[in-house]
Amino acid sequence: MLIIFIMMIHYYYIILFLTSLFTFTNYELQHAQLINPACAFQQIQDKNIERQLTSTDPSVKEDILIHTILPILTGKLTDIEKNISSIRESFEPNKFVIEEFPVPSGSHPHDVAPATDGTIWYTAQGSGELGQLDPSTGDTYHIHLGNGSAPHGVIVGPDGAPWITDGGLNAIVRVDPSTKETKIFSLPADNSYANLNTATFDQSGILWFTGQNGIYGRLDPTTGHIKTFASPKGPGPYGISTTPDGDVYFASLAGSYIARIDLETGNVTVLEPPTPDQGARRVWSDSINRIWVSEWDSGKLGVYDPDTKTWKEWQLPGENPLPYAVYVDEHDKVWISDFASNSFLRFDPMLESFEEFKLPSKDAKVRQILGSPEEVWGAESGTDKLVRVQKSD
Repeated sequence: MLIIFIMMIHYYYIILFLTSLFTFTNYELQHAQLINPACAFQQIQDKNIERQLTSTDPSVKEDILIHTILPILTGKLTDIEKNISSIRESFEPNKFVIEEFPVPSGSHPHDVAPATDGTIWYTAQGSGELGQLDPSTGDTYHIHLGNGSAPHGVIVGPDGAPWITDGGLNAIVRVDPSTKETKIFSLPADNSYANLNTATFDQSGILWFTGQNGIYGRLDPTTGHIKTFASPKGPGPYGISTTPDGDVYFASLAGSYIARIDLETGNVTVLEPPTPDQGARRVWSDSINRIWVSEWDSGKLGVYDPDTKTWKEWQLPGENPLPYAVYVDEHDKVWISDFASNSFLRFDPMLESFEEFKLPSKDAKVRQILGSPEEVWGAESGTDKLVRVQKSD
């Protein structure tokens, strides 16, 4: 009996030990099931971060950036956003091709305008002509505008024709794209030399223009009637642009302001950038009606938001930059020509960063930029060339 009693006690402790062991193991498994999902999520994020830093496949980018890491790394949103911004920038490789197209010697092209048929119009200021380039062949064709002509700006109007602001003729000139015939709209006699600069069409088909000697004005193409206005602060009106909402703004280089024109009365509202004497040279609107300004004297890029009535400015990179032309493409990226670095700069408003495109020829002096989908054009007044920066396949 004693032996049986001892054996029963022995089996009791063995069962007790096994029960305790099972309970402990089950607890550990349950605890692991609670913890491991977070650990696994952290491992996934670690792998994604590694892919962000090492992958060169742009298609991977969007998949990576949608992963949120806030559930794991709380309190570090700002740092994470900065990291993603810098990584995202690295995933947009510079897939652009820069090409130059020679034009006749002595042309000194000033402005460019892509035509509806794929050719490029340009003002040959040095020879008093309007030029046309066929990018597919490199061939050029020049149209004489008249004795004393010194064309500055060219745009393509709603009628598909090139319209030129001609300082030498002191007139607006229309060229028929088919017949190449010219029609001259001379300024009133009391504007004997306006030093005509740039033009834009409003949404009613009225052409608005600037003259550096202190005027801005409008031309009704249907009647040929021209009316001019004295600009605030005297000389200076230069670049001009129309917003998607139909407002017209011009920049005053000598006056260091931009102005919004009342299209009914012709009166203007002066809007001064934060930097005094900045030399607002050219203006262009983005898709949400903000006005981008190349500030020649301050070396800055500025933007005015008419909704909030606020300004913001960015210093261009490099030593003593000289921003001349400004243009906003269909992706709302802002292009600037910089005389100092002999380059195009592309500014991303979301990242607030610049990307540089060095021009192949020295001292190109690109005075104006205009574009069509996936490409921008500039006139190299210093080299007798046109230049195209085109998105590659």
